[in-house]
Amino acid sequence: MTDWGTCPVVESVPDRLSGAWVFTGTRLPVSALFENLERGATVEEFIEWFEGADEWKVRAVLQHAADSLKAPVPVSRLENPV
Repeated sequence: MTDWGTCPVVESVPDRLSGAWVFTGTRLPVSALFENLERGATVEEFIEWFEGADEWKVRAVLQHAADSLKAPVPVSRLENPV
């Protein structure tokens, strides 16, 4: 699971979109990026379509997600799989 709390370009504000992770300073959910990419949109299209999305933040979110996939699984999770 990705720890969005360590990504500097996103934030979760309880009073904004029920606390969903959004790009900082916006109401644009991070999930919208992944939903659009899954449907075949390019990063450039996403940036064009959504106000508040800029290339630096989008690429930082994608890098953060990719880096989270490289993180080792804690030993306790290996011993007690869910």
